[in-house]
Parts: sequence; C-alpha cells; structure tokens
Amino acid sequence: MSTIASQAPAGMSPEMESFKARLKATWMAGDYGHFAQYLEPGALEFLDRLRLTPGTRMLDVACGAGQIAIPAARAGIKVTGIDIATNLIEQARKRAAAEGIEASFEEGDAEALPYEDASFDIVVSLIGAMFAPRPDKVAAELVRVCRPGGRIVMANWTPEGHVGQMFKIIGRHVPPSPLMPSPMKWGDEAIVRDRLGVGTAQVSVEKFLYPMRYPFPPEQVVDFFFTYYGPTNRALAALAPDGQAALREELVQLWSASNRAQGNITEVQAEYLHVTAIRQ
Repeated sequence: MSTIASQAPAGMSPEMESFKARLKATWMAGDYGHFAQYLEPGALEFLDRLRLTPGTRMLDVACGAGQIAIPAARAGIKVTGIDIATNLIEQARKRAAAEGIEASFEEGDAEALPYEDASFDIVVSLIGAMFAPRPDKVAAELVRVCRPGGRIVMANWTPEGHVGQMFKIIGRHVPPSPLMPSPMKWGDEAIVRDRLGVGTAQVSVEKFLYPMRYPFPPEQVVDFFFTYYGPTNRALAALAPDGQAALREELVQLWSASNRAQGNITEVQAEYLHVTAIRQ
C-alpha cells in the first residue's frame, strides 16, 4: 500500500505551530454548533448529492458538530468525523449519543490525518478543510486515506461568491497571516485541480449555490456571525471600537446587497465549488 503523504506534520516551524494553535482557538470561539443550524438545509443538499449507500466508509474532514456526519450515519453510512476543534467534537459526540447513532468523532488535523492509507470509500469536507493553512498537505492527506477508486469530495466557497466577499472584507480590516494562503483559493477551479491532481485519476468541478436563510434582518445576521462564528468573532475582538463599527457597517452592506428576501428575513445564495476527485 503506497503512502502519498506522511501522517506526521514534518518540518513544522515554531511559527506555524503557534499559528495553528491560534487557528484552533479561532474555530473553538463562538458556538459553531449553534451557528450551523441555519446552514443545515444546504448541508443536507450537499450530502444528498453524494448518493451514498449503506455501509459506505466515510471520513468527514473538519466535520464541525456533525452537520453531515450525523445524517449520514442515520442513513446507515459508516461515518468517522474529525475536526481540530475540541468543543465541536464533543458536541458531535453528544448529539450522536442523544440520537442513538453509531458514529466515530475524533479530534485531529486535516494536515496529518491519523488513519491508514486507503481507509475510506469516500473522504468528504464540507466548507472545512479549505481553512487549514497548508493546502498541499491537506490535499495529499485527503487522497492518501481514500481507497483506490474511491472519491474525495469537497465543497469550497468561491472567491467571487457571497462568503468569499465576506472574507475579503474581513481581510481588509484584519489582515490575514502571511503563513496562510487565502482559503478561497480552494474555490478556484484551476488551483483545486492542481492541488488534487496528484494520486487521482480524475477531478471534476461544478458550482452550486448554498442557501442561507435567517429569520431576522441583515443587521442581526452580522451580529449573529460576530457572536457564534469563530472567524468573525475573533476578527471583531481584534479591532478597536471604531474598527469594529467600520467592519460591521461593511458586512451589513454586503448582506443587505445580497439579500433576496424582504421584511425581517435574510436569504442569501452563497456560491461554492463542488469538487470530486477519483483516487487512482
């Protein structure tokens, strides 16, 4: 059995170790389990598109609180979920236990997956692995743990889509670390084909719209993000009051411009790239 990439995060500098610790703290900030409740319809659409059959061995990388892992396990899929955030893994375990669902949830790093080569029939990441800082290692690990003939499937925000524009605004107010390339590059067709081209026989991509619906107006959506979504929560905390007000104003403008609903409801269609690679 060939090994495409080592499980050990070799050659990590002290600066990268420190950065990854801060990144973990970012995703543990807020409450992603609560935040993701309004994203569940889009997550289920993505899961349904996978057309999984009972008994399939699925790895959900950056699984969060189990948004697709738990519904998949409920349908008879043999699910393993892994995430860098300790609190999200705990949420996923509690939810699975409460529903009497058999699924394994483990804390771990997308850049160094703790599994043997070819362990899974399908390796999935819904808006998750794209946020790891070393995309070359992520890509190699996703491919390595998938069996020959199996699928690696990702959903990644596009740079030009609503969420891509949101991160662009945040980056103007809180400059990103030079240690991390833009996560939105995972939503670029040419880049993702290049990253997943090693060890795969075929890479196909298609753009879809992710429904985001909130029963409150754009101003409250932005505040909801600040409270519960780690990256926006930490961005707000990094700014002085004037900077916080300026960031909030720009984000409210974006959400208002993208809103397709009227009244006290917000409905946004956020573009993402659906990526499927077939393991050689």
